[in-house]
Amino acid sequence: MKMRDGGRLAAAINVLEEIETRRRPAADVLKDWGLNHRFAGSKDRAAIGNLVYDALRQRLSASHVLQSDSPRAAILAVYSVGWRMGLDRLDAVLKQPHAPEELSERERSHLVEAEKKTEDREGEIQNTVLDIPPWITQSFSRVFGDDLEIASHSLSLRAPVDLRVNTLKADRSQLLTDLSPLQARSTVYAPHGIRLTADTHDKRIPCIKSEPEFLQGLLEVQDEGSQLSALVAGAEPKARVLDLCCGAGGKTLALACHMHNRGRVFAFDRDKHRMRNLYTRSSRAGVRNLTIIPPARLTNKQKDSLDSNLQQLEGSIDIVVVDAPCTGTGTWRRRPDSKWRLSPKSLATRLQEQDEVLKTALRMLAPGGHLVYITCSVLAEENEDRIAAFLQQNRELEVIDPVTRVSDYHIRSLLQPFVRSDLCHFPVLRLTPHATGTDGFCVTTLCRRS
Repeated sequence: MKMRDGGRLAAAINVLEEIETRRRPAADVLKDWGLNHRFAGSKDRAAIGNLVYDALRQRLSASHVLQSDSPRAAILAVYSVGWRMGLDRLDAVLKQPHAPEELSERERSHLVEAEKKTEDREGEIQNTVLDIPPWITQSFSRVFGDDLEIASHSLSLRAPVDLRVNTLKADRSQLLTDLSPLQARSTVYAPHGIRLTADTHDKRIPCIKSEPEFLQGLLEVQDEGSQLSALVAGAEPKARVLDLCCGAGGKTLALACHMHNRGRVFAFDRDKHRMRNLYTRSSRAGVRNLTIIPPARLTNKQKDSLDSNLQQLEGSIDIVVVDAPCTGTGTWRRRPDSKWRLSPKSLATRLQEQDEVLKTALRMLAPGGHLVYITCSVLAEENEDRIAAFLQQNRELEVIDPVTRVSDYHIRSLLQPFVRSDLCHFPVLRLTPHATGTDGFCVTTLCRRS
């Protein structure tokens, strides 16, 4: 039986309370809620999830509406103001069975004032405050300058679902026709990308992983920015390529496609659990030029040394792709709960890890080879600053314009406006939600002199 909005609001408040009090990932709490409330249908779960995620995306501005940082305030503000349901609708919903208690006079007066100030856009709360952790505002200002407000706001909106066509098996034009019932369209920049969008608050974008095109390995779920990050690596069919921090392997599979199943792609990650699905994913995709290198079992004394399973590749790789561990600030649209868990301490940890992985990458690189440093972070501390420090210690490296390794002139010309050097003396490709409609990515390409 379908839940009414009153029950959905109450459930969303309970879920948000669980996330905040126990500091658990939102996806885990929502999954547990669904398992414990089997009566809730897919539309109910989608609506509750959308309420929770929108409240997390717009946590500070939503709290500002009702002048309260409680989960109740955030959910009611998103529903009434952000979703533009209005005060009258909210009043009616709060009278339904299983709904949260009705509005106080104080809450009502704040909502009346907020409705007067709401922008004429669906799904957004008037941007009276920045929806980023206050301690990181200076770092954002350094990168975005006068665009600070719009850049921060763009990271608080919903992200679409992007797909990458597996060109080893399929053609984008045909898949666009096949997926047209899902509101599929071509991505703007990525030549093999498809984008899906949802147009209502209680609608969940169809689970693409149950579609036959996915099961047959014709496409993968991958943000357009991630697709472009793999594309600018310039992997050619005869190259030896190492994806040093491969994780689940999204970029690994994209690199194999760009190489037309020729040459050799090596995939490695220090966390073997992150790689566990790469074996089945590569098989489904029909990738044949991939070698997966599991991490060696290390003792405590060996943890700071080069992984012994990588030693066979030392000095032999044409392109080392470093999808570095980072804060993930560029993916806050998709993982808004991580935004509020970020701390100066965790940032410092990521910076140290980035320095270490760059050192490892250099050891793998052949003379004349290219090192492609990628983060899904918008912070200069994790991008320009890390590369500047790395260059100081390694004079045999030089930075080149990252888009010059894209073979397609049209794609190259589309991306060139997003290559920046205003924060450093070398060019960096910056992709952001407000500029390119992608997740936030930063790519720097270095060449090792022969």
